[in-house]
Amino acid sequence: MNTQVKARQAATVILLRASEPKGFEVFLTQRPDSMPFLGGKYCYPGGSVIKEDCSPPATARCTGLSPDQARKIVGAHFSPRQALGFWIAAIRELFEEVGILLAMHDSGERFPTGAQTRKMSAMHDALLNHSLSFTSLLESEELRCDLASLGYFSHWQTPSQVSQRFDTRFFVAALPPEQIPLESSYEVTHSLWLAPERAMQLHERGQLPMIFPTFTSLRTLADFETLESVLKEFHAGTVASVLSKPSTLVKG
Repeated sequence: MNTQVKARQAATVILLRASEPKGFEVFLTQRPDSMPFLGGKYCYPGGSVIKEDCSPPATARCTGLSPDQARKIVGAHFSPRQALGFWIAAIRELFEEVGILLAMHDSGERFPTGAQTRKMSAMHDALLNHSLSFTSLLESEELRCDLASLGYFSHWQTPSQVSQRFDTRFFVAALPPEQIPLESSYEVTHSLWLAPERAMQLHERGQLPMIFPTFTSLRTLADFETLESVLKEFHAGTVASVLSKPSTLVKG
């Protein structure tokens, strides 16, 4: 009898910012100890792809990547809308967990501007208390998910023997101007900005618990000297690099 648990589709965002005098930092969040998956671990904002993310109203509130383009990246076994749902889920989860919204105005102007900067807290609260769905929030504020701000980074799957499994697409993005991530939220007990090398050092000392995919992504990022070089590498997003088989997410 095959008792293998089906992996849930998920998306996560590696948020980056430039640092002085040179280099860049990665935003890491710590999950509450009570969470059944990654409890107490440091990771990146992210979560499951939900039905809404793949719906026609959600995909209609996007710019920068078409459903067909997304399908070419993640694979033909997904429908175009299902493929685009990974990008939408990444942006939604980033906003839910740490209050960063990668969006554009319908006019093409970058979000946020003026009064919307001051409204972001209220928008975040409305989403968390279910006053508005993410799609409804985008519609009411005349915003579109800025899919071009996400660079496809990697693909990891939880091992088949694990009871709670995820099939996760990792994305990389730069912190938007005039936005500051929340230090904590209902899914985050602590957060911090660190250079990739420093984060790896703390992990090896036992001071920053994380699973293997998180450490591996830090090791990859450590090979880059500037934020611009990271964004150039992964925003180029060639289909050839993306269609490789997923790596296995091992427990750590």
